[in-house]
Amino acid sequence: MTNHEKSGEGARVVLVTGPSGAGRSTAIHVLEDLGHEAIDNLPLRLLPRLLEGPPPRRPVALGVDTRNRDFTTEALLDLIRDLSARPDIDLSVLYLDCQPEVLIRRFSETRRRHPLAPWESPGIGIERELDLLAPIRDRADILIDTSGLNVHQLRREIERWFAPEGGRNLALSVQSFSYKRGLPRGVDMVFDCRFLSNPYWVPELRNLDGRDRAVAAHVATDPRHAAFLDHVLGLLRLLLPAFLEEGKSHLTIAFGCTGGQHRSVALAEAVAKALAEDGQQVSIRHRELKGRKRDERPD
Repeated sequence: MTNHEKSGEGARVVLVTGPSGAGRSTAIHVLEDLGHEAIDNLPLRLLPRLLEGPPPRRPVALGVDTRNRDFTTEALLDLIRDLSARPDIDLSVLYLDCQPEVLIRRFSETRRRHPLAPWESPGIGIERELDLLAPIRDRADILIDTSGLNVHQLRREIERWFAPEGGRNLALSVQSFSYKRGLPRGVDMVFDCRFLSNPYWVPELRNLDGRDRAVAAHVATDPRHAAFLDHVLGLLRLLLPAFLEEGKSHLTIAFGCTGGQHRSVALAEAVAKALAEDGQQVSIRHRELKGRKRDERPD
């Protein structure tokens, strides 16, 4: 249960709004990282239809602001009223607020035009928008003033309200690869396993891969294996909380060897298993074994 959750058992819907420049887009991205299905700036008249039918499998974050084609204060208040009255929906209105002088400074720094005053000064648009949104602000279930917050502080504040109990984890991807084919794309951390004993030179192991117990056991007999694995896990356990605190939501860790069949696969499997036992959210991918089942042997 999150801090803001109501007693009902309806589908969880978070309506995110607030003045331009206050951090609404950042809030939607954070909610998406926390597992919400994020939908931004859908016309107001279509939102009730979006929530018809079976309840969504995931919580939904709906971004609404004054740029919506059919936006009016009355229409948004009516939508909030209608959704709040539905027994199948557990609605929370999240309002990102900000002091006018801070909004003016943010628009000045980014040199963006205000959507409600494209040919006038941002200050005029900010004043119009705050007037339009004042009744919505009064109706908010959760109000976060972002005037003194940076992006990372705003993320932590939203997580305080919406992260699952016990906090959130990084989405970790552990991969193996062959250096012959180059580094995988989008990798954050790479570990080279080519110094370990190579099962390729053992005839009965050559046609197996690192997922096989015999191959993993052979790699583990290398006297440097245990220390290497311990050091890698120690480094990851040190860094993962820091990456999470910094606001990172995904991290890819890759292990490479010559052919991407034995040593890198065995280490990736061992690290993924240990991190999963730590309670981390882990997926695993073996690039050179893609599409190959355990009982299939390479040519």
